[in-house]
Amino acid sequence: MDIRVLLREAGITPSPVMKLDKEKLHHFDLSKHNKALDNVDLNDEQAFTQYIFNELKTNNCTAGIGGYGEERSLYSRSTLFNDEEPRTIHLGIDVWTAAGAAVFAPLDGIVHSFANRNVHGDYGPVIILEHSIEKHVFHTLYGHLSTDSLDGLSIGQEVKKGQEFARIGEYHENFHWPPHLHFQVIIDMQGMIGDYPGVCKKSESNFYLKNCVDPSKFI
Repeated sequence: MDIRVLLREAGITPSPVMKLDKEKLHHFDLSKHNKALDNVDLNDEQAFTQYIFNELKTNNCTAGIGGYGEERSLYSRSTLFNDEEPRTIHLGIDVWTAAGAAVFAPLDGIVHSFANRNVHGDYGPVIILEHSIEKHVFHTLYGHLSTDSLDGLSIGQEVKKGQEFARIGEYHENFHWPPHLHFQVIIDMQGMIGDYPGVCKKSESNFYLKNCVDPSKFI
């Protein structure tokens, strides 16, 4: 499924997931190839947080963005991503900005599922929306939200295009990440509820990058 073609043929323009000042938007490179990260102890949560927000301040930016398809080494700080072959390929886009920033639905949809993934390095509060366009179904995932974003939610609940439905969580809510939104577009949820991998093994990246398409159309 080519979601860009699907939207164009249906005459649908998504609403931005976040209201960002494009003139004050920093593009982050958090790949393992960024030598600037060699000077940051990525296993030190405070040092990583300081790096993110120092970069925003230095560049006079209010938000940072990037990460789709990046091969990252920063996940080594959490056992969640470590296996015989670690997960290193990032499947969504991160928007780094102040906690409390509003998150908006890009399209009409329903709540597919939600959860509080309260494990070190995981999403913390996460919401997954389901969208249908001309009988084609796909999903959007929003991780690292505020805990109260889950209040009152129910499976199948309607969400309208442009509706504010969540906020970015504080550090203690999003399980030890600097405040940011992890945004991901997923074609097939593969039966998963309230969760879907946001990072995959390099050996499995061909499948996952086809199933989790570039979400930049929605930012």
